[in-house]
Amino acid sequence: MLRVVDPIIIHFLFIIGGLVALYFGAEWLVGGASSIAIKLGISPLVVGLTVVAFGTSAPELLVSLQANLNGQPDVALGNIIGSNICNIALILGVAAAMKPVVIHLQIIKREMPILIITSLVFVAMLWDKRIERWEGGILFAGIIIYVTASLIEARKEKGAGDYEEFSEEEVEEMKKSGASQMVKSVLLIIVGLVALKFGSQWLVEHGAEVAKWFGVSEAIIALFLFAFGTSLPELATSIVAIRKGQGDIITGNAIGSCIFNILTVIGITAMVHPIAEQNIASLDKMVMLGLTIAITLFMWSRMALNRIEGWLLLFGYLTYSVVRYCMDQGII
Repeated sequence: MLRVVDPIIIHFLFIIGGLVALYFGAEWLVGGASSIAIKLGISPLVVGLTVVAFGTSAPELLVSLQANLNGQPDVALGNIIGSNICNIALILGVAAAMKPVVIHLQIIKREMPILIITSLVFVAMLWDKRIERWEGGILFAGIIIYVTASLIEARKEKGAGDYEEFSEEEVEEMKKSGASQMVKSVLLIIVGLVALKFGSQWLVEHGAEVAKWFGVSEAIIALFLFAFGTSLPELATSIVAIRKGQGDIITGNAIGSCIFNILTVIGITAMVHPIAEQNIASLDKMVMLGLTIAITLFMWSRMALNRIEGWLLLFGYLTYSVVRYCMDQGII
């Protein structure tokens, strides 16, 4: 019996280790790169919209790249589709169920239309079940335009001296730091990248073994296990933020992450190697699109997400999970 049980336990331990490595790898990468950028006098807006944004998307990027290069395109796609579903239905759902979330007008007027268009383009590209290199290039060009436009808009609205990601004491310490701190920051970046590399490798390889063990497809593992795992930091952040009444942080983080997932992660992954869909169901893409439109309508109605809407999102996520598993097992 032990010889049968032991392998699956080892695989799960590697999956947990991979998730931990992805989390800390992203933290170290962001911390080290931000410290160097601030020390060199790079605009804080550039730091926030590039270094920090890339760092929070790094786990998904490494997992999708690793999977696609390993010949597991459904993991690459499922990771992103599942992450976006998690960001909207689970993260915003939990936050709103705990306490009504007030939505900033900018989220509704700019970010949500961008996310809807981005999601529609992404689904349209998958019409032939492939995302070619040139299509990945179009998506990646989209993130460059988005970041550039955000920088221009942010400069109009606020001064370049506001480092939102760090306290004043941390910023001053980074600016005054000497050569030893620079070396430490470089080491943090290197260690962060190594952690991301091994974390993504463990997650993809051992996740595939778990899928085989339980008789489910790699798409299911990616849509739920990987997507939930890489969304855990955002979920924890949302719970803390809602207790502090910081709704903008929750919605901005969740919606911004969805945009970066499609444009950056899918864009780069497809440019490195075309993505060929295998077992991703039309339901997965339709649920992602449907939730994006539903959350926009919820936000638009009262400039907020109330508790009822939060519970509706959570119920929708639970229903989708059950239906998708039954589809994968041939029950329905």
